[in-house]
Amino acid sequence: MTSKCSTSLRRAVVASLAGTALIASGAADPAAAAEQSQAASCSAACVETRTLDVGGVAYAYRTLGTPSGTPLVLLNRFRGTMDEWDPAFLDHVAASRCVVIFDNAGVARSGGEAPLRMTDWAKNAGAFIDGIGFKQVDLLGFSFGGLVAQELTLQRPDLVRRLVIAGSGAGYVEGANLKPKAIEVATKPANTDEDFLYLFFKDTQTSQAAGRAHLARLRERKDAFAKLVSEKTWKAMLSAGSDVGRPETSLLNRVGAIRQPVLVANGIEDIMIPTFQSYALAQAIPNARLVIYPDSGHGFLFQYPREFGDEVTRFLGEESQP
Repeated sequence: MTSKCSTSLRRAVVASLAGTALIASGAADPAAAAEQSQAASCSAACVETRTLDVGGVAYAYRTLGTPSGTPLVLLNRFRGTMDEWDPAFLDHVAASRCVVIFDNAGVARSGGEAPLRMTDWAKNAGAFIDGIGFKQVDLLGFSFGGLVAQELTLQRPDLVRRLVIAGSGAGYVEGANLKPKAIEVATKPANTDEDFLYLFFKDTQTSQAAGRAHLARLRERKDAFAKLVSEKTWKAMLSAGSDVGRPETSLLNRVGAIRQPVLVANGIEDIMIPTFQSYALAQAIPNARLVIYPDSGHGFLFQYPREFGDEVTRFLGEESQP
């Protein structure tokens, strides 16, 4: 039986970054078959980057895993690109499903302009999902991407089957304040490995070692970090974050309308988006569960790629509907 994932990928209009266009029209199309085979057999460290034109915006994306079940689309963090998803986590989750990662409009390898409003970040993500041909998806949003995922779920509830919110919150939550040093480091013109370890991992020997192992895995990809997030784009991200960062505009005022099953997860000591935000979010969403990982911070999913991958796989594999 033809799966949703393989059917959609065959129908998508895609192009490699070298500019070679491909229109996949059916199972007999050898190029389409090759694309599906490569997505299923190649690891995150070597899977090809493709582009999809939607409304004049060229979205860069990669697909991994098996063409079965509901596709999982990942939405990334503040200043994050496709290259910064941990390949160990991607490969673990992609062992049982189709996984799609992409750079949203204005980010790194993608064209277009980064918007200033969270609603528009969500609309752009939805446009990409429509363009690739998916009728329904599971979403995993990390950090800033968690805010985008919530907004997209609220905008288009029929598009989203299940939602995973990792290392994120709901915008403004009373009492959940960022540390001034975290803000200072996160908004430096360029970040070092030490900055990353400070922001994403707990200040323990085990967590810091896990952070260095994560960075080493990222660099297994030959073209890793070929494109970074521009200052203009990350400042637009800050604006979008501020857009939901006031009491009157916080997503916390609206997430009670989310009826999908939701998995909220974080590290025990997140200094980027305080872990208290995850507790508040899980309480505000009717059908949410919360998982907190020990000895970890904002980058808990990279410290525990297999464990969190197992949790995500179990959650997405459940049959209950909202």
